[in-house]
Amino acid sequence: MTEITTNRPLKPALLKGLRLRCPKCGEGKVLHSYLKVEHSCSECGEELHHARADDGPAYVTILLVGHVMGFALHIMWSWFRPSPLFMALSISAIAVISALLMLPRVKGFMIGYQWSKRMNGFGNAKTPTAKPADAVS
Repeated sequence: MTEITTNRPLKPALLKGLRLRCPKCGEGKVLHSYLKVEHSCSECGEELHHARADDGPAYVTILLVGHVMGFALHIMWSWFRPSPLFMALSISAIAVISALLMLPRVKGFMIGYQWSKRMNGFGNAKTPTAKPADAVS
């Protein structure tokens, strides 16, 4: 079995991942629940279970939300001077909502990147399947 080493187009795969769509066809969904990866694309049949995003989407989401909220905190304090309680509650609410909205999209983005770079089994022409537990070698 030979491995293909050429990369697939990166930008379209990343944009499809941000839209939570299959990086190959752009039609099927990547996630079937909030953060659970589909086994395969319902439209083109591309296997997606190879994706290994682990903690990466959470770290990237925290990094992005933290930077945006730092900027928002500075602007809010500089222009409006609200009470500390109002500022803490509003910035916290915005941070939680934006993190919850961003996390699945960042995971889709990472899955698109992995697919494009043929990482974690996405590059094999045919992925070997595991033997059943009762199979004798």
